[in-house]
Amino acid sequence: MTPVLAFDLETVPDVAGLRRLGQISDDLSDAQGVEAFQAERLEKGQSDFLPHYLQRIWVIGCAFRDASGFQVRCLGDGTGTTDEEESHRLRQFFGIVDKHSPQLVSWNGSGFDAPVLHHRALFRGGVGHRYFDTGDDDRDFKYNNYLSRYHTRHLDLMDVLSNFTGRANAPLDKVSQLCGLPGKLGEDGAKVWQACLEGRYEQVAAYCETDVVNTYLLYQRFRVMRGEITEGERRTEDALVRAALTELIGDPSRPLQGAHWTRFLEAWSVY
Repeated sequence: MTPVLAFDLETVPDVAGLRRLGQISDDLSDAQGVEAFQAERLEKGQSDFLPHYLQRIWVIGCAFRDASGFQVRCLGDGTGTTDEEESHRLRQFFGIVDKHSPQLVSWNGSGFDAPVLHHRALFRGGVGHRYFDTGDDDRDFKYNNYLSRYHTRHLDLMDVLSNFTGRANAPLDKVSQLCGLPGKLGEDGAKVWQACLEGRYEQVAAYCETDVVNTYLLYQRFRVMRGEITEGERRTEDALVRAALTELIGDPSRPLQGAHWTRFLEAWSVY
């Protein structure tokens, strides 16, 4: 089987980058500096959401499925936002792609996650041979690669379901719930920066993990929709994921000791 990797990023403002660019005064704390920069953008009629290149990767959540089973985790060993921790997360992500050449699946990955990955890899010296290959190393990648908008090696479900029309985009949380899935649990993505300032890495990591599992399960429904698998095969896959998540509950090595999976499984309707 072709391995599948559903992924999602949680990012925070790149304070060091903002300081290097002279956008934050030295006499301001990180929190004060970001708040001042956002206020300045709003005064100019811009969004207070920072540009992609100023988003530092704090969490990369991955749901990975191959012939050996299903697993979900966040990449990296650290819980901080240092350059080295970000570099390590990037190395692990591109390493998985290099090793397995998986089917990548995301929700708004083309619009947000992928551009952030590209900029941060540039800044941190990230290397992704397979990810960035467009046919020079593997001829198959000329016609289907991870970068080209309408290729499917990276499948942005939100993009495809909206027929690449921005006005038809839908939020992951709502679509998941309408399919009987739990949707978003815990942290609000808009509050990740506050969680970072408060040192709540585990809560954000748990939130990110549930996002990628929602995305993976929606991908299975999408496969039924386009005739790749049957409804019975989709239900079998759901059962495999349920079993894998159940094993994570109480695991001391997992964010929140896997407590978020209890809530997730309780909220997951049987469809």
